Amino acid sequence: MKRFWNTRSFLLALLLCLIPASSYAGVFISVGIAPPPLPVYVQPPCPEPGLMWTPGYWAYGADGYYWVPGAWVPSPYVGALWTPGYWGWGSGLYVWHPGYWGPHVGYYGGVNYGFGYMGIGFVGGRWHGGVFAYNTAVMHVGVGGVWANHVYVDRTIVVHNTIVNDRRVAFSGGPGGIRHDPSPEERMAEHDQHMQRTSFQTQHANEAMHDHGSYFKNNGGHPQNMASARPLQAEHRAEPAGRQENSFNRGNAPQSRPQFQNNRPAMQNQQRNESRPQAQHESRPQPEHQAQPKAQHEGRPHGR
Repeated sequence: MKRFWNTRSFLLALLLCLIPASSYAGVFISVGIAPPPLPVYVQPPCPEPGLMWTPGYWAYGADGYYWVPGAWVPSPYVGALWTPGYWGWGSGLYVWHPGYWGPHVGYYGGVNYGFGYMGIGFVGGRWHGGVFAYNTAVMHVGVGGVWANHVYVDRTIVVHNTIVNDRRVAFSGGPGGIRHDPSPEERMAEHDQHMQRTSFQTQHANEAMHDHGSYFKNNGGHPQNMASARPLQAEHRAEPAGRQENSFNRGNAPQSRPQFQNNRPAMQNQQRNESRPQAQHESRPQPEHQAQPKAQHEGRPHGR
């Protein structure tokens, strides 16, 4: 039996290596056991403007579910936004849908990852004039100085786009899963030109896979490293053809627009007071090119 699984895993890994990069928006991993609940953790402060938060998530490996820490990632191109991956239910299995970069945040199953990814779209910030502004109602960033023209506060949109998830369920559909169908804006984002995660994001996930402490069976759902204190390295890519700045905001936070400051000291002081971190909440990524075994038995969701 062990030889069978080793052979099967090798063939699966070989198949993944042969799939072109443009195909990574597909589905690759399916298991019969529900992912554990999302842990509660504190978002590390963003060290510099232009970084995007990629929330932590449960991935699946040879020893079961393991936690990939949340991390700040440099945007691969101006206007890029990250759509997290999510576990969805289908045909009696939990299926992983990898995350991707694109001009809009698309559907991620309604899973509330926190820090702007409240279940519907993204409310943690917006691009404007080639500059990304952070909504400090949910994002933990600096105050004043270099941040003066990179922050705003909008709590209304956070409430509007939040899917309440008191049990911190980490999957969509199925027994006890999140119930959220794609919104029109999320469906529109499916037609964007998407990019797979960066090589540094892949490296980050691989490191978690090889960390025994990240596995649920060893940490009981409370990983020691829930979020990376340091941002990942930058990987610059060409902007999608035909991209227009006005399209950055479509489908993510239509009822919110960043209120940028002018250079008057009084306005800056007021914004500094408003922009203190308010986050109280807490990743479809590309699958690893290592073997991902398929569980044989369907199980009940953890902690239900």
